Amino acid sequence: MGAQLRVYKRRIRAVTATKKITKAMEMIAASRIVKAQRKVAASMPYATELTRAVTAVATGSNTNHALTTEVETPTRAAVLLITSDRGLAGGYSSNAIKQAERLTERLRAEGKDVDAYIVGRKGVAYYGFRERKVAESWTGFTDSPAYADAKRVAAPLIEAIQLDTAEGGVDELHIVYTEFVSMMTQNAVDGRMLPLSLDKVEEEGGAKGEVLPLFDFEPSAEDVLDALLPRYVESRIYNALLQSAASEHAARRRAMKSATDNAGDLIKSLSRLANAARQAEITQEISEIVGGASAMADATAGSDK
Repeated sequence: MGAQLRVYKRRIRAVTATKKITKAMEMIAASRIVKAQRKVAASMPYATELTRAVTAVATGSNTNHALTTEVETPTRAAVLLITSDRGLAGGYSSNAIKQAERLTERLRAEGKDVDAYIVGRKGVAYYGFRERKVAESWTGFTDSPAYADAKRVAAPLIEAIQLDTAEGGVDELHIVYTEFVSMMTQNAVDGRMLPLSLDKVEEEGGAKGEVLPLFDFEPSAEDVLDALLPRYVESRIYNALLQSAASEHAARRRAMKSATDNAGDLIKSLSRLANAARQAEITQEISEIVGGASAMADATAGSDK
């Protein structure tokens, strides 16, 4: 019985130490969510005004720009998948990967080849384990992405869509990330960034139904689009990175809270088992004492006779 009690006490100490770790991780994730939400809110005005500017140029000119004109028969697409660098975040990365898998299957069903671009070690590990080709990958900044990280991710994607497919370029650019809805709800979503759908851009920029002013473009509308649309892609990727970071922290907070609660329940269960083992040990010791006393009393009575 004593050995069993020691086992329970050792397990209680181990689970208590784990509970302290998960509780600390929960508190850290909760503090980072607030910072990530502030960054998302701070990035919205720039993205909104940039979207309105792109809409004004695209609708105010007759230029058939490569980044706003859809190919009649697209044959190649790029998919940017945003996952996390670290685990312990529940189904955050796996949900984004599943969404990317569904998008890839849909694009291939349409007869398009798909190039994968991955952000985050979890996505890189998933594709690497299955020996799938990855055009380019980035890691090390998913917790707290900066605009410079978004520019670094956007550069090869913009270059790819500006090239002809015969030269290794793509006709479409899609993105898969986790949208932050609330502390309890984060949804893995996908969307097409390029070529731009003007109706979608107007809706995002709040310009639907709005009468846009007339512009004269200098030196030309095409040059203005060349300058604006890369910034548009960078802002979209930056916003997706920020929303994914907030979603990751929220998912990790929820996962760590669940782990902390489970650890507390396990400690209670082990404590009950330890108490039962202690009571059994005490009962056995009392029984042995009583039995020994009875034996001595019987021996004494026999010797008196």
